[in-house]
Amino acid sequence: MTYPTTLLPELIAAVADTINQNAEAVTALDQAIGDGDHVINLQRGLQALVAQKAELSQLDWAAAWQKIGMTLMSTVGGASGSLLGTLFVAMAKAAKGQTLDLKSFAAVFAQGVEAMKLRGKSDVGEKTMLDVLVPVAVYLQSEGCTGTEVLAQVQAVALAGVESTREMVATKGRASFLEARSLGHIDAGAKSCQLMICAISTVLSATPA
Repeated sequence: MTYPTTLLPELIAAVADTINQNAEAVTALDQAIGDGDHVINLQRGLQALVAQKAELSQLDWAAAWQKIGMTLMSTVGGASGSLLGTLFVAMAKAAKGQTLDLKSFAAVFAQGVEAMKLRGKSDVGEKTMLDVLVPVAVYLQSEGCTGTEVLAQVQAVALAGVESTREMVATKGRASFLEARSLGHIDAGAKSCQLMICAISTVLSATPA
């Protein structure tokens, strides 16, 4: 299962569209327990990527992920920019010189998620975007991750991950100040990650590998 970087314009557009379409709902989640600026910051980074999409499509995956990571770090700002930027920069480093298939991509993605964990000094179970990204990384590396159902299952794993944050007490970021009052709320960063993963999976599902 391999895809060319010429898909990047479509993938970036799909991610930007889903964040724009869900901006009000995700902002409401962020306002409930966070700073309320997550979507605005993310949209700034996505706009920068949209402007670069033609250039990115001419690079190999490692170079494209490196450029995406550096762009997100410089345009999104705050914790999200640093963490998402770290994800892509680490993936770029892990993918350099590799021919990517499903198995090698799973390893590359897992290394990116591990780098995020180190940068944020966080892990699954703390009501962050890692509660979506870690389960997806685990699934991609599992023996059951084969066949035509992979992309649909990735979406299901991401949805389960974001829903799991509802019953967690936040221990990172502004939401941690609320302590038990953060219970009952979905994390905005987890939700935006789930939306982006589902948008990417939908595009890939419609594209011959």
